Amino acid sequence: MSNKILEIQHVKREFTMGTEIVRALKGVSFEVTTGEFVTIMGSSGSGKTTLLNMLGCLDKPTDGIYMLDKVNVKELSRDELAKLRNTKIGFVFQAYNLLPRTSALENVELPLLYNPSIGTKERKERAIAALQAVKLDGRFDHTPNQLSGGQQQRVAIARALVNEPVMILADEATGNLDTRTSYEIMSLMQDLNQNGKTIVFVTHEPDIAGFSSRTIMLRDGKVQKDSINENRRSAREALASLPEADDY
Repeated sequence: MSNKILEIQHVKREFTMGTEIVRALKGVSFEVTTGEFVTIMGSSGSGKTTLLNMLGCLDKPTDGIYMLDKVNVKELSRDELAKLRNTKIGFVFQAYNLLPRTSALENVELPLLYNPSIGTKERKERAIAALQAVKLDGRFDHTPNQLSGGQQQRVAIARALVNEPVMILADEATGNLDTRTSYEIMSLMQDLNQNGKTIVFVTHEPDIAGFSSRTIMLRDGKVQKDSINENRRSAREALASLPEADDY
């Protein structure tokens, strides 16, 4: 029996702007099971950002149900939401969000500082293992300005992995990267997914969505389409087919 990591039922989100009510989400429903790699697409104004904030437990629905790993998000207090975010979700952002004067290792250790049950030794061991998982051996002491954009995003992915979350939530994680580096990051994401990680990846790029196993398309606050990617592309193969870096 498949295990649902995420369940959204008839979720609505409304905002009051002066005398106007803006309906950003108008009854969105979908599920994500363990080990899926789902992309969420939608143009500006589709409700994508509002949905992302909800999935990341930064916001609650006005109406409807959001279950994350069998926990009803709507019933949680602010502190409980923060704890859920830190333990259940690994965030990867477009802008990396790394501390500039801090080493890669220290950046990855950061989420564990909020977990009192983890001591200094274990924190370092887990951060090293996460950096090794994203193939950044030998870069532990480098600060962000000593790393390329792709390497910085790998540090950000390692930071997302270090708490062993039930889901990686990526927001336009390839948006600041060139095609080659984007495909390298997607190859890494496919490897993580192959190893059992559940990934929800928000993007506006169809070629990036093609690397996932399923795509949910939003339009005007509703799910317009939810489809399995029958011809899922291999990011490693796509990378190999690009011209050499000197010609590119």
